[in-house]
Amino acid sequence: MKNLLLASIFLIFFVSCSDKKNKEQIKKEDYTALQKTASTMFGKLPEVAENPENPITKEKVELGKKLYLDNRLSKDNTQSCNTCHDLKNYGVDNLSTSPGNDGGLGTRNSPTVFNAALHMSQFWDGREPDVEAQAGGPILNPVEMAMPNEKIVVERLSKIKEYNTLFTNVFPKDKNPINYKNIQNAIGAFERTLITPSRFDEFLEGDMNALTTEEKEGLQLFISTGCVACHSSNVLGGNIYQKFGLYDDYWKHTKSKKIDEGKFEVTKKESDKYVFKSPSLRNIEKTYPYFHDGSVTDLKEAVTIMAKVQLNKDLAEKDLNALVAFLNSLTGELPKNI
Repeated sequence: MKNLLLASIFLIFFVSCSDKKNKEQIKKEDYTALQKTASTMFGKLPEVAENPENPITKEKVELGKKLYLDNRLSKDNTQSCNTCHDLKNYGVDNLSTSPGNDGGLGTRNSPTVFNAALHMSQFWDGREPDVEAQAGGPILNPVEMAMPNEKIVVERLSKIKEYNTLFTNVFPKDKNPINYKNIQNAIGAFERTLITPSRFDEFLEGDMNALTTEEKEGLQLFISTGCVACHSSNVLGGNIYQKFGLYDDYWKHTKSKKIDEGKFEVTKKESDKYVFKSPSLRNIEKTYPYFHDGSVTDLKEAVTIMAKVQLNKDLAEKDLNALVAFLNSLTGELPKNI
């Protein structure tokens, strides 16, 4: 009788351990499938964002970095690209909208410069095709850096001995190497090096332990809930235009002070009303406040709003926490060259 009891206990223990092992094995296999799906869906993050029309060289990048940080590109020598896109702060200033040379505020939130070169276009309304074209805009914008025109920018830099040497070295074939296009190309080349891989990329490459269980569950929800419809590719966004507020007016949820009509303000097409470029979610933990007007500071609240107005879903608290945990795993390592 005693032997039978011991055998029964051993059998129960063996079955219990086997069942636990099987569950763990199934769970591991599930995450393996998730890893393969995510790897195919998001792809590999490159080390730099190449542009055949603007070849990247070490010298050009260094020149671009110097220009990016130089206040002399603004009317009163008070603003640089870095003022609103602080490299040590994940490329943002954490303000809803940013003050310019004369103290006036812009109308839209300053997005991060990190990974921006991998987007299909630049600015919230996509009005510029790449970072080279974008780099020239704020310098001449009357609300931002407020320089009167390209000629004055070139004249100011031409009076600086160091820039004469640097531009000549970087653009040796040009008769007048300090010109506005070369300024844009140099800044653009620098920005193309601002790529931030994270633990998420390690997971995509096959490291199953790179993400926590909650982060993996969040990734699964991110895919199954439908977030990937607008936030795909290697930067999880930046490659599609979408109406903000598919199921309800966005401003009812964001409490925005101004109703921004998005791409419509550029194209004047009715179909472009409230349409914006879908932002990248890389470093989203650090790049608050959120949305085109910086109207929401809390990431969990932003996810709640997106689920409601874009997917018509009310997410459970556990799911929200998992999604936020996954989004936090997208916080990358800042490049050494900053």
